[in-house]
Amino acid sequence: MKGHRFHMSFTTENYLKTIYQLTERHPATPLVRLGELAEELGVTPGTITTMIRGFDQKGLVIYKARTGVKLTKKGRDQALQVVRRHRIIESFLVEVMKMDWAEVHEDAEALEHVVSDNFLARMDEMLGFPSTDPHGDPIPSSTSELPTREHPPLCEVPPGAYKVQRVDDQEPVFLDWISENHLRPGQPFELQKVDSVTGIFTLKVSEKKAPLLLSTDIAGRIRVHPVQDPQPRI
Repeated sequence: MKGHRFHMSFTTENYLKTIYQLTERHPATPLVRLGELAEELGVTPGTITTMIRGFDQKGLVIYKARTGVKLTKKGRDQALQVVRRHRIIESFLVEVMKMDWAEVHEDAEALEHVVSDNFLARMDEMLGFPSTDPHGDPIPSSTSELPTREHPPLCEVPPGAYKVQRVDDQEPVFLDWISENHLRPGQPFELQKVDSVTGIFTLKVSEKKAPLLLSTDIAGRIRVHPVQDPQPRI
C-alpha cells in the first residue's frame, strides 16, 4: 500500500525498544542484563535467550553469553523508529485529542505498531514537529537521530534554580502526583535544600505556598535543566 511501511513484528519491536530504554536508563552500563530484560518484558529467561540469539544472528544486537546484550547501530536505528512513533502518538493524544498525559502510554504502546508512515508524518505536522513528548522525552528524527544532551536527575544536582525537563516514570499514579504538585516538564522551581542525612529535597514551586519535600527516589525520576535565577539575591 502506498505510504505504508510494514514494520517489524510486534515482538521484535518491543524487544529492541525495551533494550534501548534500559540502555537509556543506565547509560553507564555497557550491557543490558538478560534477567532485567526478561523482567521488563514479563517473559522467562529462556525465552529471552532464544530471542536474543536470533537478533544477534540478524545483526540487531551483540550478545555476550552470561553477561548481557547491547544494540548494534542497525538495532538502535530500528529501536529509535519505534520510540519515535510512540512519542509522536503520545503527543498527538495529549495535544490534539486532549487526553490526560497519565492515560496515553498504553494506547501509544498499541498504536505504535500499526500506524503508517504517512499517518505518522501527518500527526507530526499537525503537532508542529515537536522535539519532545508530553513527558519531556526527546523524539528521535525520521533518520534515527537523537539529541545527545543529557539532563541530570534532580537527585544529582546542587541547590539552585531549575526547570523540569523530563519525567522518567510514566506510571499513572506518579504522573498524577507530578501534575498535582506542578512539576510537569517546563515548570521552573528552586531547589532550596538537600538534606544529606534524610535524603529529603526541599523545593520552592511558585504555584505552591508551602515548600515541596521530595524523597531521593522521587527526585531520581525527575530530570532537570539549570536556569538563570531571574531575581538575583542581594
